[in-house]
Amino acid sequence: MWHPPTLIVNIKHERLPSLKLKTTTITNPQMKRNRKMKIPLQIFFLFHLHIFFHLSSSQYLPSNTTGYACNVTQTAPSCQAYAFYTAMAPNQLDLSSISDLFSVSRPMIAKPSNIISLTSPLIPNQPLFIPLTCTCNSVNTTTNISYAKLNYTIQPGDTFYVVSTSLFHNLTTYQSVQLVNPTLVPINLTIGDDAIFPIFCKCPTKTQLQNQIIYLISYVFQPTDTISSIASRFGSSVESILEVNGNGTVRPTETVFVPVSRLPELTQPPPTNVSYSESTERTGEVIGLGVGLGVCGLFLILMGGFWAYRESVWKKRVWRKKKDPESKKVEAEVSLMADVSDCLDKYKVYKVEELNEATDGFDERWVIEGSVFKGYIHGKPYAIKKMKWNACEELKILQKVNHGNLVMLEGFCIDSEDANCYLVYEYLENGSLYTRLHDRKRDILNWRTRLGIAIDVANGLQYIHEHTRPRVVHKDVKSSNILLDANMRAKIANFGLAKSGCNAITMHIVGTQGYIAPEYLSDGIVSTKMDIFSFGVVLLELISGREAVNEDGKALWVEVYENFNGKEDKHIHKLKGFMDDVLLEESCSIDSVMNVMSIAIACLHKDPSKRPSMVDIVYALCKSDDLFFDISQDGLSPRQVLAR
Repeated sequence: MWHPPTLIVNIKHERLPSLKLKTTTITNPQMKRNRKMKIPLQIFFLFHLHIFFHLSSSQYLPSNTTGYACNVTQTAPSCQAYAFYTAMAPNQLDLSSISDLFSVSRPMIAKPSNIISLTSPLIPNQPLFIPLTCTCNSVNTTTNISYAKLNYTIQPGDTFYVVSTSLFHNLTTYQSVQLVNPTLVPINLTIGDDAIFPIFCKCPTKTQLQNQIIYLISYVFQPTDTISSIASRFGSSVESILEVNGNGTVRPTETVFVPVSRLPELTQPPPTNVSYSESTERTGEVIGLGVGLGVCGLFLILMGGFWAYRESVWKKRVWRKKKDPESKKVEAEVSLMADVSDCLDKYKVYKVEELNEATDGFDERWVIEGSVFKGYIHGKPYAIKKMKWNACEELKILQKVNHGNLVMLEGFCIDSEDANCYLVYEYLENGSLYTRLHDRKRDILNWRTRLGIAIDVANGLQYIHEHTRPRVVHKDVKSSNILLDANMRAKIANFGLAKSGCNAITMHIVGTQGYIAPEYLSDGIVSTKMDIFSFGVVLLELISGREAVNEDGKALWVEVYENFNGKEDKHIHKLKGFMDDVLLEESCSIDSVMNVMSIAIACLHKDPSKRPSMVDIVYALCKSDDLFFDISQDGLSPRQVLAR
């Protein structure tokens, strides 16, 4: 639903001469107790006259509707900034929803906002500091605007204006959103469209940094604010605020940048006070409520007795059912099948007997790796994964993905007797990338094949990161979870740890040593950036032929941190010492390997926000010199990575 822009009436506080004003009485018959409102006629007239001049005079139009100009030569290209934000009822009273909106983790908001609990609900109007990565962005050939890019997916009923005012609380404007999204039509937005919302911010100049101004806080000017009150609230000064923002008139809903040397400590707002008149009016209501609660209490006592009797009867029935194993088996099967009922129309449901026959009773001779067995069903090979009943989430994720670089799930089976679940996948002849890289008894992978594998995996991750709603995070990207088919095309397997949804916090850290992103290991932050970090480690494996963790327990990415810092002209020399000997003997293009190494280093950046997206990674990999079209008798070969 579209909401018209809010009308802001800007009344100057000037001393008026004393006037004796006649009053009129306006009676609203629907008002409680027939209360009357007395409004001076002269003020009523002046108020509407002011609105008329406000609308007809251009000098009252907002002065910064499209953003705040910046100059890259005067400030850093990007910096850490903060926005002042207030939690509002009913949908913004928890850190989770606010962190999702601003694409940051809950601890990143809680720490500067002096919040102890990450799960407790917020108080209405509780102040928060939202961390922003502020950047000077070029919007056209002549204009640079300073803002933090926030990706937002259009929801039903959204307009640029509604989202800017209701969700982002005027930290941006709909005019600025239109400016940075030239391909989107504001009056014809499609649900699911991705838009950039530019949150206004500024980076300190070099002079301000020398004067110990570290942050510029983005604050939306309120009707009751003055520059003096803002300076007092944030521990700044009127002079420094005016210097940063200019000496012009600041209007409500405009952004004021408050310079500070450190973030002030925020305190929770006091409880809302109820006036004496309001409490008096509600006395009757409170008495009525007390009587009602007393009646309800008596009713609950009666219901409690009935419930206790019902519970005793139900327990006896359950005890009888426990004696009947067949009944227990049926109940378990119904419960398990109900959990995956949404998947029944997409996948084939196998019988336990079929899978036992396919694997000779899950004989160890048919083990591929861990609890995954090779089995033949109607003469066709499959990979059958045996697991205890914890596959519900994996099934839900797999049923909404369909891509050539993801291992395809063919069907599943539920063994209600042992509460086991079996997932039946397509079988890939060339096994895992881990085995092909680190088992020297296998055929050696040349550089072109390795590069093609990297692009296949990048395409698969790009699909689950960008084309699923909500986005899927794999959480366990590693060489043993990358499988190769007969044509050496790579497919991502094992979605057992995958999570649907980003920017979550978990205390249960899972994954494989050597591939886990630092922010996930330390803070439990789940995001697509953790997959990108793990993909960077896989690229290091492809280049070096080494495992992610050596015999001494040192991670491969730590070695890269230590050896590939400093001047880039020395990297090529170090790269030759890092590369797989097989690749050196092959005399592959060093420029191509260096390109992939640069991508890997970018993926391994300690700051998740500075890691590239999978879209950028796929594009960068496809620029390699060693990509080619190979024409054979069967047409174009599987290594046509550009075509994919």
